Amino acid sequence: MAQTLAMPVASSLAIISNSRFSNAVSINILSPPKVQGLTIKCARVGGVEIPNNKRIEYSLQYIHGVGRSRARQILCDISMDNKMTKELTEEELITLRDEVSKYMIEGDLRRFNAINIKRLKDIQCYRGIRHIQGLPCRGQRTKNNCRTLKGKKVAIAGKKKK
Repeated sequence: MAQTLAMPVASSLAIISNSRFSNAVSINILSPPKVQGLTIKCARVGGVEIPNNKRIEYSLQYIHGVGRSRARQILCDISMDNKMTKELTEEELITLRDEVSKYMIEGDLRRFNAINIKRLKDIQCYRGIRHIQGLPCRGQRTKNNCRTLKGKKVAIAGKKKK
């Protein structure tokens, strides 16, 4: 197996190999290859990095608490075109961030919902008890569905059909 050692010498690159075909090879390189760093610029709005390759209306939906209608409302309020996120200027990004910060999003919204559920559990109302038991609390049937809340099916030993 040939082992290769490369060491740059001035403007040329000398490659020394231990193969039976050649003992020394010298290659001239006019301009060394430029290693480009990652230049991915993600717009950060509301504490979330929104994707660059999508339109603003859809990019804003990556923020927890911003859906389709709220994203459209934000764009209407600042009277901005629905263009690609990477085409936004710094001024447009600043106005977008200011508009989004007016709404309850991300951590505040999650905390608000958690406090409401905790309150329901503390007062032991019907919905609170359903939350404690891990069952649906909005009137859904539980005989066949609601596997997300109830978890995986558990087989009961000794229960067979006759």
